[in-house]
Amino acid sequence: MYLKELTLLTPNRVIRALKFKNGMNLIVDDTPLGETKTTGNNVGKTTVLKLIDFCLGAKSKLIYTDDENQKQTYSLVKDFLFTEDVRVKLILSENLADPAAKEVSIERNFLTASKAIRKINGEDVLAKEFEEALERQLFPDKTVDKPTFRQIISHNIRYKDTSINNTTKTLDKFTANTEYEALYLYLLGCRVVDGERKQVLTAKIKQEEMFKKRLEKVQTKSAYEVALTLIDAEIGRLNKKKERFNLNEDYEQDLEELNRVKYNLNKKSSELSKLMIRKELINEAVTELELEHADIDVVALGALYQEATHNVSDIQKSFEELVAYHNTMIIEKVKFIAQDLPKIEAALGVCEVVINSLLENEKTLAEKITKGNSFEELEKVIYELNEQHRQKGEFETVIAQLETVETEIATLSSEIEKIDKNLFSEEFESKLKGQLEKFNKLFSTISFKLYGERYALKYDIEEKNGRSVYVFNAFNANLSSGKKQGEIICFDLANILFSNSENLPTFNFLLNDKKELMHDNQLIKVARFVQENNVQLVASILKDKLPETVLADAHIVVELSQKSKLFKIEAR
Repeated sequence: MYLKELTLLTPNRVIRALKFKNGMNLIVDDTPLGETKTTGNNVGKTTVLKLIDFCLGAKSKLIYTDDENQKQTYSLVKDFLFTEDVRVKLILSENLADPAAKEVSIERNFLTASKAIRKINGEDVLAKEFEEALERQLFPDKTVDKPTFRQIISHNIRYKDTSINNTTKTLDKFTANTEYEALYLYLLGCRVVDGERKQVLTAKIKQEEMFKKRLEKVQTKSAYEVALTLIDAEIGRLNKKKERFNLNEDYEQDLEELNRVKYNLNKKSSELSKLMIRKELINEAVTELELEHADIDVVALGALYQEATHNVSDIQKSFEELVAYHNTMIIEKVKFIAQDLPKIEAALGVCEVVINSLLENEKTLAEKITKGNSFEELEKVIYELNEQHRQKGEFETVIAQLETVETEIATLSSEIEKIDKNLFSEEFESKLKGQLEKFNKLFSTISFKLYGERYALKYDIEEKNGRSVYVFNAFNANLSSGKKQGEIICFDLANILFSNSENLPTFNFLLNDKKELMHDNQLIKVARFVQENNVQLVASILKDKLPETVLADAHIVVELSQKSKLFKIEAR
């Protein structure tokens, strides 16, 4: 797919209509050369890229908030977008040179609830289904849930600092290595059996490890075990001391019964607390998964899918089957994560009943003992014994919970090991190396042509907590420092050409910001390369940083200035 047109409009007028062509497309400032009082900054060049990203599923707030400080809002822009009900319409085409080529139209506005506009080819789409609907339209041959549509296109859209400065780490800073592993294996055309299952198991292990970390917030398991040994010894010493008191038989029995009740009460209270924590973590995980459930109007979208099957003959699954498959996967994940909930609920009920009973016994025994005669020293011993029994009950509960967590982590890790047995087998790794060799032929050829250096993509197998993961990184094959911007643009171009050669889903366009960081010679070569290889490069750049050759040959999408900013708010 190529970018064809981006239109900004309100219900009453068209604000701007931006058209795109093959090759180099520039979004520049119209600041006169030699002008010192005005600049080409903050006129909306980068916002054009953000608006395209918005149409492809990005959050609306990125248009009117500061990239570095999300709490800082550009009130003038936000108010304009909401008050005027600004819509953004993006048209993509499979072939810009063919008027009859398949096109996809995407339209969104910034309002919410019933006033929100979210359309694909004129059809309304729910917010929770928008990304999935985009994927079906733009990547109809994609058959796996992971990586996601947004993850795959992250290499095509670079305007955030993270993606501008990193070749392979294009997702947010909280992304796990297993997510990147799935992304790059997919981009290299290596289908992973149970790859999504591995991510579910990894998330479950992370949840268990977080619970274990909470339990060990004060001390480690071994420290609790040592402390428990010391508590048992102290209880024995205090019991012997208590035996030296000459008390009647009923008093002794009551004291022992009270100690037993307090011990059990504290133990059950601690157990109840830990069960509540586990229930809360499971419910949080289930809620996150249920948000991914696809509740699609099959009848309404049936015609759309029939059109897709008519245009793409290789689709072997019906639309209903794909939706059912996706929802079944979600249900299975929820079942897997929530399978312990009934047991936890039952255990919570039992705990509450036992605790209420123990509280009544404690109250009765305490009242009975206080009516009897006791010595001051005996009361001190009893207090110390109660405290020791309380700590013993708490420590034993924590140790039991830790043992359960460790067993669960071991079980989940064993399942991951079975998956990794295939993922890291000689057969799979041999296929990966073959695909990587084909990719690097393109990557090194492009980088040598544009920069006179040879870049390559490599992988390492890293292990953490006994689990393996593929970690991918780009590097300079000449072992020199090279240029990061050159590495990134060469990687993205190689990714497009490789994906097309392997029939993998991809866009044939790149959105790049701050291309003034590149040297003039490289800009000239890149412009020529994208034109020759039928790739779109849409770059927002300061006009005075552009070589004359590039400026003359490229397609100028729009020229902006302090007097004519993107949304033309200054003209109102």
